Amino acid sequence: MTFKTIDDIQDIHGKRILVRVDLNVPVKDGKVTDVTRIERVAPTIQELTKKGAKVILMAHFGRPKGEVVPSMSLSPIANSVEEVLDKHVHFADNCIGDAAKEAVEAMNSGDLLLLENTRFHKGEEKNDPDFAKALAENGDIYINDAFSAAHRAHASTEGLTHHLPSYAGRTMQAELEALEKGLGQPIRPVVAIVGGAKVSTKIDLLSNLIEKVDALVIGGGMANTFLAAQGIDVGKSLCEHDLADTARDIMAKASSNTCEIVLPVDAVVAREFKANAENEVVSVNAIPSDAMMLDVGPASIAAVNDWITKADTLVWNGPLGAFEIEPFDIATVSCAKHAADRSAEGLLVSVAGGGDTVAALNHAGAASDFTYISTAGGAFLEWMEGKPLPGVDALSKA
Repeated sequence: MTFKTIDDIQDIHGKRILVRVDLNVPVKDGKVTDVTRIERVAPTIQELTKKGAKVILMAHFGRPKGEVVPSMSLSPIANSVEEVLDKHVHFADNCIGDAAKEAVEAMNSGDLLLLENTRFHKGEEKNDPDFAKALAENGDIYINDAFSAAHRAHASTEGLTHHLPSYAGRTMQAELEALEKGLGQPIRPVVAIVGGAKVSTKIDLLSNLIEKVDALVIGGGMANTFLAAQGIDVGKSLCEHDLADTARDIMAKASSNTCEIVLPVDAVVAREFKANAENEVVSVNAIPSDAMMLDVGPASIAAVNDWITKADTLVWNGPLGAFEIEPFDIATVSCAKHAADRSAEGLLVSVAGGGDTVAALNHAGAASDFTYISTAGGAFLEWMEGKPLPGVDALSKA
């Protein structure tokens, strides 16, 4: 994977630099409730403004479907950008046309400007060449620092690369370098942990991973489907019985690719799905008909941790059990901490991502020691599935 970065830009001072960022942050009562995504792009913005660039931010917010929806304006988010960066943010009430042009022309070197929601125009999601050209008129250079939007071929993620010299921002660079270490050119052995509720949402992911990893640990509700496909009675556990053939097909393909599938050998079962429900540890071959699996048991935890110990590279997506409710978070917490400890000691490259994954690793207090945690959501999953990411491909071609 080849792409240019900020280090490849000559003479930044005074240049108008269009930076695609992810500001699709949670907002309640007009205030941003989580500034994580803003913090992620802060290094790129700060570096460019300190070097004297005129930094012009582009982003989408919500799904206005090409219409101007006041509740989806980026204007309130500008305040949070100011707070995170401790720098004044100018705002233009359109991302193209006279409003944008006048705001850009008024900028001095080192200034920061946020353009209005790109999705207020139908041309954004259609990747309309004329709209991309209109965006390009605001800048001299284009930087994409929004990996989370890289799986969409939109005007602000793909179209602009046809009009301006294009580079990866620091967040995009870090993400791509981490992903390359995870599955692109990993150090072996490579172990993947995939959890979550349903196999149906991760068929492509599993099919791609079995061709790239040495061991695939399957946990969460997904594991129940694989166990049932082997003729094991999983009681009232969450299970997609109609995907038994799919599960058997994945296991057969894994075997032909010398990828070991690691399934639970014991489980923590309960009759109720609630915190501190009465529970017991049983073999997966002895699950009571009126009980459900809510976590993997101690023998399974030991097996997963053994694989983490043997691994040089770990890719993680999804919890091993119902980590949101105690005590069914034990497996996820134990394995996450073991991976974090190995990573902190420099013995493991660990890359994780996906909404539940980030929440689970934070819950375990392990996230800070992982090599890289992706907050990209859909783009991270599509990367794990082996699908092309138009925003990334465009930077490579540029």
